[in-house]
Amino acid sequence: MTAWCVSVGLLLGMSACVGDVDPESPSAGPGSATSGGGPGPGRHELTLDHDGVTRAYRLHAPAGHEPGRPVPLVIALHPYPGSGVEMSRLVGLDDVAARENFLVAYPDGIAGGFNALVCCGTADDVGFLRRLAGHLVDTWRVDPDRVYLTGISNGGDLAFRAAVEASGTFAAIGVASGGFIGERVAAANYRPERPVSVITFIGGRDKYAAQFRSGIETWRERLGCSPVDPAPTSPAAGVEVSRSTCGDGSDVEVHLIENMGHAWPGARGEGLAAPDAGVVATELIWEFFAAHPRRRG
Repeated sequence: MTAWCVSVGLLLGMSACVGDVDPESPSAGPGSATSGGGPGPGRHELTLDHDGVTRAYRLHAPAGHEPGRPVPLVIALHPYPGSGVEMSRLVGLDDVAARENFLVAYPDGIAGGFNALVCCGTADDVGFLRRLAGHLVDTWRVDPDRVYLTGISNGGDLAFRAAVEASGTFAAIGVASGGFIGERVAAANYRPERPVSVITFIGGRDKYAAQFRSGIETWRERLGCSPVDPAPTSPAAGVEVSRSTCGDGSDVEVHLIENMGHAWPGARGEGLAAPDAGVVATELIWEFFAAHPRRRG
């Protein structure tokens, strides 16, 4: 995140046993666990070892998931402090995944946070995300050209870091209330080597809004991005949208939301939710992802 903390309620415990299926899932039941068999529909509580640490994540596979059919993957990163389960409840991606047939992974950060651009901890979270994506490509038949990363606050900052340092892994990132900020960003050569498209949401009342706006402008400058013509129209009062195409073929879309603070636009859960933002970030992020498979440039 930005070094910014918010109380989002009590952190929820998470069973990190490979093959467990969340009983909340309407598709949970016999044959939907992955332990000892192939992947299947349901909400699975899984683990993956990386860098000597056992990392936990929730994986949601919609009821219509067919294990033999390649599908997109969205990895969703929580704020600090937070958990993957809380992220799943905040953003509503599971509902979109059920409609559009893609997988969603919700990893847990170490001690409630990710080692992003300005916060939190020292874990190799970029390496973990690269490993998680590769693992799901290999074991769940994820389409490697349609692997995406989204996050809010600390998780959004990590999405920008991974876009640069795990270049070629993610086709696009979607960030709410996070940014391309911090000491690493100061290096003029800190940019993706492979095309990564970006959609981001910045609240005008966010205390970090100026940093986030400066950061995305730096991103656009380093990638040689130019505004599209004609400029997009505003989808709602108090929402300004800009789109750019970049020299490597990637796209950048920025939503500036005048009356929003540090939040996820359109979310209706607890904590960092902005139900009256005028746009629903979850829907717009998926729409953007669906239009941006990995480029080979």
